[in-house]
Amino acid sequence: MLLCGDYMEDYEVMVPFQALSAFGYAVDCICPGKSADQKCRTAIHDFEGDQTYTEKPGHNFQLNADFTQVSVESYVGLVIPGGRAPEYLALNADVIALVKAFADAGKAIASVCHGQQILAAAKVLEGKRCTAYPTVRPACVKAGATWVEANPIDEAVTDGMLVTAAAWPGHPKWLQQFTAVLGMTVTGTDKKVLMLCGDYMEDYEVMVPYQTLLALGFSVDTVCPDKSKGATCQTAVHDFEGDQTYTEKRGHNFTLNATFDEIDASSYDGLVVPGGRAPEYLALNDKVLEMVRSFMASSKPVASICHGQQILVAADVLQGKKCTAYATLQPDIVAAGGEWVNGEPITMALTDGNLVTSAAWPAHPEFIKQFVAAMGATITV
Repeated sequence: MLLCGDYMEDYEVMVPFQALSAFGYAVDCICPGKSADQKCRTAIHDFEGDQTYTEKPGHNFQLNADFTQVSVESYVGLVIPGGRAPEYLALNADVIALVKAFADAGKAIASVCHGQQILAAAKVLEGKRCTAYPTVRPACVKAGATWVEANPIDEAVTDGMLVTAAAWPGHPKWLQQFTAVLGMTVTGTDKKVLMLCGDYMEDYEVMVPYQTLLALGFSVDTVCPDKSKGATCQTAVHDFEGDQTYTEKRGHNFTLNATFDEIDASSYDGLVVPGGRAPEYLALNDKVLEMVRSFMASSKPVASICHGQQILVAADVLQGKKCTAYATLQPDIVAAGGEWVNGEPITMALTDGNLVTSAAWPAHPEFIKQFVAAMGATITV
């Protein structure tokens, strides 16, 4: 169960939702006062050099279950995202009762960032080692927790059935520890994955696969032409809000962890190409195209999503391949010799040999699941 609310942090709801779904868990997303056909607004919280995080509007998150109709007995665990939602959800008696019921039943609870405000209000932290966003420390300590400073920010802490992290950079360890508590096992992930990044790639389409693959144990290097390790790429939030095409807003800043000009592409076992607006200019870069051709020529798994297939078209690697993508790319894919497959429903993904494609970020669970299988890894839940 995933406990949602308006202005929860964008990554902190979507990454666990899509990662756990990719692993094989059924994840119900609920919000008090809302039903399964409604959405929650999200907030992008980022670290941009100020004394506290900045906030921008994020994606709209689709709920899939009704708060009033769920039963704790039906679930193995509870996930609580951070952001600004927890400060008002902590005042809701039904939310507090729900969290207490999970704790009393000895079920796994994973909470991140400001989500621990709800745990403190529910009085389930007594005697527990716990971390959270630093400003939540007083509430955790007053609730009887033993405070653990998350230094570095990507650390996570497990105490019994409780798993906590300080912010979304901690997702990989947080998810890894939470799924370990749930009893999930993974084999075959001792491999290297390369992610091809660029300015205004889609926010979810880079971070969700990046953090999910790390959580599974893969080594993932992220590179961008003309940028070095430690530099950032700006991302774009592409969402579907009732218009004839997607809308765009500024997303998080994504930090690269490797330098494009220094990597040896042949040393990687798989390639991931996010979508967004970056692919349209990356497709003009000869080094990028040669890199993609080398992965395809060696039959290593290549996963490309949404507009990422613009790069595959330019690299001329789609001849005879079944392929889906964002719908506007159909003419380009057909012209490049690919066999177009309509990306409906939007949650589908498609594998043809070493190539995994999907139309947009709602397909991440299937997209990641199929890429992980192509990489030879096995997940057991």
